[in-house]
Amino acid sequence: MDFPAQIKQQTCSDCLSGKSLGFQIRMAFQPIIDWKHQIICGYEALVRGPQGQGAGWVFEHINDSNKYYFDQACRVKAIETAAKLGCNTYLNINFLPNAVYNPETCIKATIEAADLYGFDLTKLVFEVTEGEQIPDKDHLNRIFRSYAKRGFKTAIDDYGSGFATLDWLIELKPHILKLDMQLIRNIQDNPAKQFIVEQTIAQCELQGTMVLAEGVETKAELDCLLGLGIRYYQGYYFARPELERLITTAELSGML
Repeated sequence: MDFPAQIKQQTCSDCLSGKSLGFQIRMAFQPIIDWKHQIICGYEALVRGPQGQGAGWVFEHINDSNKYYFDQACRVKAIETAAKLGCNTYLNINFLPNAVYNPETCIKATIEAADLYGFDLTKLVFEVTEGEQIPDKDHLNRIFRSYAKRGFKTAIDDYGSGFATLDWLIELKPHILKLDMQLIRNIQDNPAKQFIVEQTIAQCELQGTMVLAEGVETKAELDCLLGLGIRYYQGYYFARPELERLITTAELSGML
């Protein structure tokens, strides 16, 4: 995968200080539920615009010329904000694999940010979304292997909606697989979806990948997923993302 020479020449300090994107970014956080222990075990950091605009607004301003800096800025902002909010759980950060030309080099700003803001590196989870076009599976595999060697957890987000197939799941061996909300929606009424989820869970159990159901919106969906054996959850049924705030387990006591 090739990148413009001017990007390759940038230093880690450039990434950490942040090259201007022409607008500011902020972070919202949505809790991830460990149903077995009835606790919040992590938060996903979700990018927002300067007035809290959604991710769609943000991505309208991202192109090939600033994608690399956007990816780096999101990592730093997520770690900075989570640390200031006192996050001591796992922190899931989305990344753009096409913006990572060398995983060993591009991770340095993330490590520097964690050191600067006092965030535990072992609590970082890097998610790649299926919505991202992945032209080079070997490149993504190198990123996953590099991150795993450093002790980071990796995740495939939105599984079932994009590039990843069972072959990808087997080859990439992510620590976490997040089932797409389209698989979850009304799953209690759809035997075909239930079958797909059952087969996916079986493969994940074989290779030690944790399964997380995201986009859960109703108790009926939750009950069905619990019956299928899923332990980890995320979705509006529990809590919506909140800008620069960490929802607590106590606030979700009525849902757990």
